Amino acid sequence: MTPRASRTPRRRTVLALGMILAVMCGFLVRLVDIQVVSASANVKQSIETGDLGTTRSIDGARGTIKDSNGTVLAESQLVYDLQMDPKAMHGLETAKTRPKLPWTKAADEIAAITGLTGDEVRKIASDALAANPDSQYAPIKKGLSTDQFLKIRALGLDYLAALPRSVRVYPNGAVAGNLLGFISGDGELTGLEQTQNKCLSATKGQESYLTGRDGVIIPGSQQEKPAIDGGTVKLTINTELQWYLQQMISEEVKAQGAKAGTVTVVEVGTGKIRAAAEYPTVDPNDPGAANPEDRGSRIFSTSFEPGSTFKAITAASVMEYANADASTSITGASSHEEFPNGAVINDAFEHPAYDYTLAGALIDSSNVALSKFGDMVTDQQRYDELVKFGVGSKTAIDFPGEASGVIHPVKDWDFQSHYTTTFGQYYTVTAPQVASAYQAIANGGVKIPLSLVESCTDGTGKVTDAPAPKPQRVFDATKDAELSRMIENVAEQGSVSDLIKVPGYRIAAKTGTAQKPDPQTGAYKEGIYFTSMVGYAPADHPEYVVVVTLDEPTRVTSSAATAPAFQKAMTQVLKTYRVQPSTTPMEPLLPKYK
Repeated sequence: MTPRASRTPRRRTVLALGMILAVMCGFLVRLVDIQVVSASANVKQSIETGDLGTTRSIDGARGTIKDSNGTVLAESQLVYDLQMDPKAMHGLETAKTRPKLPWTKAADEIAAITGLTGDEVRKIASDALAANPDSQYAPIKKGLSTDQFLKIRALGLDYLAALPRSVRVYPNGAVAGNLLGFISGDGELTGLEQTQNKCLSATKGQESYLTGRDGVIIPGSQQEKPAIDGGTVKLTINTELQWYLQQMISEEVKAQGAKAGTVTVVEVGTGKIRAAAEYPTVDPNDPGAANPEDRGSRIFSTSFEPGSTFKAITAASVMEYANADASTSITGASSHEEFPNGAVINDAFEHPAYDYTLAGALIDSSNVALSKFGDMVTDQQRYDELVKFGVGSKTAIDFPGEASGVIHPVKDWDFQSHYTTTFGQYYTVTAPQVASAYQAIANGGVKIPLSLVESCTDGTGKVTDAPAPKPQRVFDATKDAELSRMIENVAEQGSVSDLIKVPGYRIAAKTGTAQKPDPQTGAYKEGIYFTSMVGYAPADHPEYVVVVTLDEPTRVTSSAATAPAFQKAMTQVLKTYRVQPSTTPMEPLLPKYK
């Protein structure tokens, strides 16, 4: 063979090897590009096209509800449900090599951490094995804290498992429970948990990856979109004031032998509800412990005839449409006053025929006198005035289960209701509607829609304030000042004046006693009343409105039953917000009679 001939195969071999190496280098470059350089883009594309083998969602935590000062009222916490594998435990116990911590002693250790007894823990395992010798599951204790979980883990027992889950926790128990609502076992939302669900709900994340045949995750295939926790809802409520008023109204309900009671506090200049206390209430940590009728909010769901508290609105109507003032007068007796249309109206107390001024009719709360004042305007004008002050419409809060109250159209008013509507009968309201009406009077005739939520801070930190309420003038400012002066005279000269005084402060207030209808017959129940009281202070510079209600008090059945609770509530409100005492003396008392 010549040298030339021997070199030819060698060249071919080298050339072939070169080509193979070039192809391999190409594949290697492409592999590096796919798995390293462009790995993220490729995985992202796979996620978008659904090509990855395994995808699971990642849960975020539900958001927090806080009061106006940042106190946490509702939050989500991680708890652990402890369970065991009885078969694995039994296998260790019967093996030749005994475990470092025998089951008898281990059960005692588990019991000490979980609050059970050692015998209870051992019985859980023995019962599971008796039912099924191959049992690999037996629940021991649900809802362990993180501290308990860490202690369980420190035991180093392979047959124990503590599975995490998120639960809703209300650190202050029943404080504002009727407002906060709760999340039932089947996920149903109530109260603010329901209305603020959009802010509180977490946005789920997602984790996707590829696995080999052996189940091992393929490197570089993992892609995660993190969950976003729910936001923070900030309320207008003051927790400390709410706590005090709940304790107070609980005591007053019991002292008066009533079925229930409420206290609502509204800031005059903003319409913000600073407290909405009621009894009975619910602890959202354990709603099942409360009666079903106590799990909502009576403040928003209970409607009642306002009675004498809305005589002030009748006064407003005759001031607006008939140009009456505090000194305008009529003559009214106390009982069996028969009107031209045949209606008969009585006062709650005996008195001779008086030449009542409008101020005097409010001070003495005379049904007869208010009926005669009501005749100065048309039914439609009085109806319009009631609607302007909020009767028949839900508040801007639109709380779950909130009642709108009932106001019948003028065409349905008969000869009796033509007059009873002048003193708060034949229509119904809720406590927030009463508070809203008096907020407008206290605010110079400007009504500001009530609010319960300040803002939402979402999981990214973005703050969204609640929509700003739009004030509405519902009454002339000059006339309103005179109406407010009359209501202050009610507090000063009325039947409960001595019971509601707050030293250093001028108070404006009006009581109300409403009969309750029998659902079966529609007739009023004999001797059964729903009593209320509403007022604001300081009367010379109003800052807060307080409404107190008692449902069917039995010790004192008149509106005087609410006077002690009103005085305590108003005193605490003024103290909580450090409201300065009145700086100007009350004007001379208005005359009751002409």
